Formats: sequence, structure tokens, C-alpha cells
Amino acid sequence: MGIGKQAKILSRTQIDTVLGLLRSKRLGLRNEVIFLLSVRAGLRAKEIAHLKWAMVLDPDGEVGQLIQLPNQATKGSSGRTIPVNKTLRAKLAELFDQERARRGFEPTSAFVITTACSQRTSAQVIVNMFQRWYRAAGLIGCSSHSGRRTFITNAARKISTVGGSIRDVQFLAGHSSLQTTQRYIEGDSEARRRVVDAL
Repeated sequence: MGIGKQAKILSRTQIDTVLGLLRSKRLGLRNEVIFLLSVRAGLRAKEIAHLKWAMVLDPDGEVGQLIQLPNQATKGSSGRTIPVNKTLRAKLAELFDQERARRGFEPTSAFVITTACSQRTSAQVIVNMFQRWYRAAGLIGCSSHSGRRTFITNAARKISTVGGSIRDVQFLAGHSSLQTTQRYIEGDSEARRRVVDAL
């Protein structure tokens, strides 16, 4: 995706708007999890579609603190371990409780995201869902990559406050090149003004 045609990042208000919209619809919990996997874990549409419960469960069989993404669930060889945001973890746990009550549910092989017709979904279906949701929320220029760009941008803005660096953001994003990570990060004109005033 060229620099001039990147998906727009989401403000906190826009994130809340989309979550409110999803809660009010059929399959709201599943859809909230899909959205949060994008905006709070930075997963691509393919990664959301390929995510299995075994990748998010801890040794006790409960939703853990990490998402373990193997290479085969990602783009190229961008497998990685992502700490789970507390809001996302709560929603995953809620969905897991709902799913394991289903007859025949097998946590070692089941996919996190299912449809009414299938026990798994595809990246294209996830992309289409995001398009419908953003359109319904009245958000222009947003796509399935908006959540991922939002996650990477927010991580980049906050990483130094917890003692990390842009390399940590690169790892969370699953990018082989730091330049790729930098292209995802939205600049902040107000921050640029403040830093120049501080010089």
C-alpha cells in the first residue's frame, strides 16, 4: 500500500463508536473480538481468520496473557508473540466460555472466529466485515488495515514511556524491516509543534 493511500487510523472516539455499533448487532461478541484483534493486537485480516484457540490459551486451558502466532498463521514468516490487551483478553475469555459450551468443541483445533455456516472463516470475509462496519459507522477511508495501523501508531507513541524502542513495535507488528513499521506510523503535528517549542 503506497504512502498516499494508507488506511486511516482511528481515534479513541471512533473505536468506541465501532464497538458500540458491533455490540448492538447479531454475533456482537464475536465481532467485537474481531475488531479488538485488529485495533488492540495489530493482527492482519489473514491472522484473525487463521487464529486458533490453541494460540491464545495458557497451559491451564484458559485464555492467557499472550497470543502465539506461528508463521503459518501469518504473512510470510512474521510469526510472533503478542501480549494480550486486558480488554481484548476479557472479550476472548467471554467468547471462549460461549464456544466451549458448544457440543463437539475441541480447543486444540478450533478456530477463534467462526461463521453461522462454517467452523472457520477467510481473510476476505474479515476484510468485507470491516468494510461494512466502517461504512455503517460513517467512517471514510477506513479498511481492515485501519485497526492494525492504529495499533502500530499508538504503540510507537507510547513505547518509550515503558522503556521500549521502535524495535519492539517492529516485533509486535511482525515486520521484517524497520522501514515497513515506520511507514505504518501516523505522524502527530501537535507533537512536532511541542517538541520544536521545547528546543
